[in-house]
Amino acid sequence: MSLIGEERKAYILQQLNLEGKVRTYDLVNELKVSSETIRKYLEELEADNKLKRVYGGAMKPDEAREEPAYLKREAINSEEKRRIGLAAATLVEDGDVIFIDDGTTTLPMIDSIVGRKNITVLTICVAGMCKLIDYANRGLFGGKIYFIGGEIDASQSRSTGTVAVQMAELFYVDKAFISVDGLTVERGLTGFDTPRGVLARKIIEHAKQTVVVADKTKFGQAQLFKIADLQDIDLVVSDVPAPPEWKAALKAKQVTWIEAQ
Repeated sequence: MSLIGEERKAYILQQLNLEGKVRTYDLVNELKVSSETIRKYLEELEADNKLKRVYGGAMKPDEAREEPAYLKREAINSEEKRRIGLAAATLVEDGDVIFIDDGTTTLPMIDSIVGRKNITVLTICVAGMCKLIDYANRGLFGGKIYFIGGEIDASQSRSTGTVAVQMAELFYVDKAFISVDGLTVERGLTGFDTPRGVLARKIIEHAKQTVVVADKTKFGQAQLFKIADLQDIDLVVSDVPAPPEWKAALKAKQVTWIEAQ
């Protein structure tokens, strides 16, 4: 495909409108240009407020500022999220007390942890709770299930609010698996929703180990509410390696990065 710059940028925007996101790797192959050229186009389009650059590509500006509904999130990067969830599940050991956050990245964990012995699972995720109940009723899960109850956010299929925070105050966990909407070295973990962010912060405070599960679209993003600093977490599980420019900071803050295979 041999196109001049403006035609290439128009193609990028067309793909963005169709898919909601574009990846640098895919654009390099489709447009037959270098990754440096693609980055230049994305920078120019971002300057015109036509997209928002993220790690590995770009997304629509409105989607970068507003959390998509749960059902819509399920369809975004589903294969990457499945691999992240499976990799995160390997960190769960027999006898653990764990918190599984809401989100479509943590949900795939449940299929892999039901065979662990004597584990206790806390969650705010309605879909996750239902999945655990189903496994328990089929005799495939023998652990304990605690739903951190509160006000139900129907569009996000989760519990949040003051009551949920008060209930979370009662529990301490070995490992907390946390979903985020943004992750940067400077601003740490951030989220779109303030009540849900307050709850995540409380869970992190009460966890021996905090594991962030996030796909590459979250890197370089800083959303409205600050959940925690980078040094407050222990591991990141993602579908890609750590950005090279982050490696020194991750080492200094003693954060381990796991790339899901």
